[in-house]
Amino acid sequence: MSAPGADGGSGAARTPRAGVAAAAAYAPRYRIDAEAIREAWGRFEASGIRSKAVGGADEDGLTMAAEAARRALSAAGVNAGEIRTLAFGTSTPPLAEEDPTPRLGEFLGAPATATRRFLAGSTRAGTQALSAAVDAGGFPAVVVAADCPRGAPDSPEGHAAGAGAAALVLTDDGPTKLRERAEYGVDYPGTRFREAGSEDVEGLGVTAYDRRAFAETVAGAVGGLEDPAAGALALQAPDGTLPYRAAKALGVDAGAVRDVATVHDLGDTGAASPLLSFVRALAGGRERTLVVGYGSGSGADALLFGGDPPAVDLALDGREDVSYAEYLRLRGEIGGGPPAGGGAAVSVPSWRRTREARYRLVAGRCPECGALAFPPEGACPNCHALSAFERVELPRGGTVETATTVSPGGAPPEFAQQGARGGEFAVAVVSFELGGETASVPMQVTDAEPGDVRAGDPVEAVVRRVYTQEGVTRYGSKVRPVR
Repeated sequence: MSAPGADGGSGAARTPRAGVAAAAAYAPRYRIDAEAIREAWGRFEASGIRSKAVGGADEDGLTMAAEAARRALSAAGVNAGEIRTLAFGTSTPPLAEEDPTPRLGEFLGAPATATRRFLAGSTRAGTQALSAAVDAGGFPAVVVAADCPRGAPDSPEGHAAGAGAAALVLTDDGPTKLRERAEYGVDYPGTRFREAGSEDVEGLGVTAYDRRAFAETVAGAVGGLEDPAAGALALQAPDGTLPYRAAKALGVDAGAVRDVATVHDLGDTGAASPLLSFVRALAGGRERTLVVGYGSGSGADALLFGGDPPAVDLALDGREDVSYAEYLRLRGEIGGGPPAGGGAAVSVPSWRRTREARYRLVAGRCPECGALAFPPEGACPNCHALSAFERVELPRGGTVETATTVSPGGAPPEFAQQGARGGEFAVAVVSFELGGETASVPMQVTDAEPGDVRAGDPVEAVVRRVYTQEGVTRYGSKVRPVR
């Protein structure tokens, strides 16, 4: 085990009582193989990566975070209304300045009084969010790390860039206990950075320098633990080889990394990388896992977990291969800009007033006849009573009643960018049943070719981007086929 360097700083942190009650991982369904990128550029500069995940045209770090968090809460059997702490880490927030945790909490239905922590600006943000939630001490806590880094299409960073999210539900009696933790920081500028106003991650390309920064910083954090021995090493993975170099420096068998690594199939998932591997380790029943997050600059966090495995929802395997041209469209590298005139003017205040219905399918139950109304406003669609509705949340699963296809040219102007990136999409009327009553809701279909959606198909609601106007993205529920 390497000792902390003389020019750096290491410190063990007090570890409050905390355990993982449930975990979930999510990756978008689209994949591109390394060979497709190699054919396009004549080379592939992300060593150790076989394929990588690509977010859909309506996905970003915030929608992936919501997906992973909802799955983790379901696995834990915890109602979102019980959340006392919500921590989110990402290096690719939707906006450079705005705290996304209030909106994430609204997606889930978390109380407005829940403690919130938002970490950004580094691939270390995922493990920092985990530590922040532990320190906040309010349980149950939901920790989410989600990322979709970008790089210039011909750069090593661009070749490696993937997408994914992981979420943990923490309680004071979760079966997988946080045993100890430590961190380490030492000055290594230029190993990985993103300039102000840019979406692309860059690096100096000095390989030996990058390797030294990674290995020393990781070893420094792990060296701060009293007993770092573990059967699995969930390590930050900017590419598919650096984790193994660091493991060798630590004296750890390569299998401890390989058996839980997600980088080979999902690519560089940024701040989500170590937590994704941690969730895979939990799904594999590992009794002790060392989780290490690394951020350029450079700093690292080491957290040791041990105990019985919790409930896990692992949604990483479904895939649909895309060509390189489709990959560029989905990433927004090619495609049109915002339409002239801006499309329909739905103000942000108006959108916000209907957020519960848009995000969580909150409907109204008529107190006179029990019928459901969606949205929960106006007269009862059944008995026409004007009594105040009882607010109820529809189930996420529904059934398609009818569907039609919308081409980019036939869509409202505000959907032009989505059409340029994702092509045609289906719109369906979906029936949701609650307590013997049904509500029919028109919804956009995502994650499916339009012709694949038919009446009678089961679907599930997910939160996705709808469109962006005035610099503010409108999010809302869409449905995708249940596979």
